Amino acid sequence: MLDDLQNTLTYFGYFDDYPWMQALGMVAASVLIAWIFDRFIISTLKRLAVKTKFEIDDRLIELLHGPIYSSIIILGLALAVHILEPVEPFDFIIYSVLQSIAYIIWAVLILRVTKLVLGHVARSDRHISILHPQTLPLFENITNIAIFVFAVYIIFSTWHVDMTAWLASAGIVGIAIGFAAKDTLANLFSGVFILADAPYKIGDFVVLDTGERGEVTHIGIRSTRLLTRDDIEVTVPNSVMGNTKIINESGGPGEKYRIRIAVGVAYGSDIDKVREVLVNIALNEEAVCEDPEPRVRFRAFGASGLDFELLCWIDQPVLRGRLTDRLNCQVYKRFIEEKIEIPYSKHDLYIKEMPK
Repeated sequence: MLDDLQNTLTYFGYFDDYPWMQALGMVAASVLIAWIFDRFIISTLKRLAVKTKFEIDDRLIELLHGPIYSSIIILGLALAVHILEPVEPFDFIIYSVLQSIAYIIWAVLILRVTKLVLGHVARSDRHISILHPQTLPLFENITNIAIFVFAVYIIFSTWHVDMTAWLASAGIVGIAIGFAAKDTLANLFSGVFILADAPYKIGDFVVLDTGERGEVTHIGIRSTRLLTRDDIEVTVPNSVMGNTKIINESGGPGEKYRIRIAVGVAYGSDIDKVREVLVNIALNEEAVCEDPEPRVRFRAFGASGLDFELLCWIDQPVLRGRLTDRLNCQVYKRFIEEKIEIPYSKHDLYIKEMPK
């Protein structure tokens, strides 16, 4: 291709005996072509992209502008070097430098485009199940590492560097690191699976096997962090999170959480009145959801009284303690007003004989 372009330039009979003038002409022509491309073609594409309902095409065109402009100029410089025909090893060095610059420019472009596309897919309503805002950093890191390694391999190949020995050494070092950092790698892979499977997300309230309950504030590659109701941060290694039972109180079809208020009434109480009072207490509480509606269950005949349970739903699990306190207070006050007795354990002591 370089020979064909050079023959096209010399066909007109200009500067046949002046290769430096041909080289300068080639560089000037490449700059002119790059300016025309940027001034007309890119501008036209931008105007067309503005008319679409998508934003990603505008950003893609904006990202393509710089690399294409630079690549045209680099091609002009390569043609100029070809015309000048420098001696060895300068021609190899110059061509390798120009190719390396071009590969770096396009590698950066691919990194930016990949980040843009992944972010668009993750934030889309029709995103892939394993690609969502929580797993986005993981996929960005994986693609960045893959693109970086591939770019380094291509650049080294441009300079005729044999990568076989490097790859073999990297394999041996990788095995040694794997044995030395098996716990870290276990956390790493568990973090990948947690991010992909998404058993919980940031903002969820979870309960661990060990009893810790708190809000998930961070899901990293190595660990997961919980903030308890006492404002204490608990850091749990992902290898532990991946091999334990986790109760996600914010999971399921919705984030609503059901609270249970257990209360006992004395034998002989009007159970219909008890039901009515408990339901009214729940309905008059603003933080209690109307759907599903509150309900009362007669659970058991207790040792000292009749066991009832008020069931109602709240919007978020974080409200559980506050609402339990308020409902308990209202139940106690209303039972006093309605003269409903709350039984307590009583013991009768019979003295068979007084001591002498």
